[in-house]
Amino acid sequence: MPKPLLRVLVVDDSVLYRKVLSEVLSSIPGVEVVGTATDGKVALAKIGQLKPDMLTLDFDMPELDGLMVLERVRADHPDLKTVMVSTHTKKGADITVKALELGALTFITKPGTVTPLESKTVLFEQLAPVVKEIRDQIRPSQHPVNTDRAISQPFTTDAALRTTTSRAGSGRIQIVAIGISTGGPKALTELIPCLPEALRIPVVIVQHMPSDFTAALARSLDQKSAVKVVEAENNMALTRGTVFIAPGGRQMKVVTVCGKSMLEVNDDPPENHCQPSVDYLFRSISKVYGKHALGIIMTGMGSDGVLGLRLMKRLGARVIAQDRQSCVVFGMPGEAINAGVVDRVVPLNQIAAEILQRVGV
Repeated sequence: MPKPLLRVLVVDDSVLYRKVLSEVLSSIPGVEVVGTATDGKVALAKIGQLKPDMLTLDFDMPELDGLMVLERVRADHPDLKTVMVSTHTKKGADITVKALELGALTFITKPGTVTPLESKTVLFEQLAPVVKEIRDQIRPSQHPVNTDRAISQPFTTDAALRTTTSRAGSGRIQIVAIGISTGGPKALTELIPCLPEALRIPVVIVQHMPSDFTAALARSLDQKSAVKVVEAENNMALTRGTVFIAPGGRQMKVVTVCGKSMLEVNDDPPENHCQPSVDYLFRSISKVYGKHALGIIMTGMGSDGVLGLRLMKRLGARVIAQDRQSCVVFGMPGEAINAGVVDRVVPLNQIAAEILQRVGV
């Protein structure tokens, strides 16, 4: 018996984009476009009638805009997967980040192409992998991730840990490195504000996002948090109590200059089709910090970060993965767990406590 199709509702006030998005989505195997809506008010009514699995949602619409619809969806239909459609501008970046923090799965950018055919090609490239992840999440693989592999490799005991962190011992954590992608802004909004101002180490993050959007994310997190949150710049010193987010569209790594840890932001090519890349950052962390690093791999599509974590583990670093239940997409943590490079799997709401326990304030 064939599997049921992924049911999608397209919401956009543009006649052209409703048509283009519907055609693109219908061309993806396993997808059925069950309807379209011209504005937010109509969308909410059709969600109740059509019971879609996924929603593509525009921002600027009459009656109710995209953010208002998203707030209602989060309250009334928490299992509905929402993909926002964004215009790639600095103004749009702030709105997009707000939407992602409210729980939108991810966003795609309306292409600045000339012809409908070009637009369809660009939109297909952005939507197809996202839709595949949503489809696989709703109908999980028959080959589940073996989380026992990670859980069977616990951290040191709490007593030993307290002894280690009470002195400048060989295992003292000096940096936390986080790799995160799809679902990241919402997860980081829950995690980063839980870190205290007195945090004694820096935190470096690769969040897969385009340029402009990472700056908006850093601003938003900084307003919500006791720790300082900044978009990283080249030659920044790694200071305690500060969270550094890699700028979108560029690579970020940690280097040592005159005995001090610094950030290098450059235009090295993408890795795993990602720029910034988690592997790129984690590889540099392994070289500079070795066993003094704590790696964290969180919600996201694909496998970026696995190779970097393997190097970190080889040099004695410890690794935490976010669990399946609290991930929007379990791709990156799942791949790391299956690769055997994770020490502990924990839900999102426990990651901050794990950091503080391992690092100390």
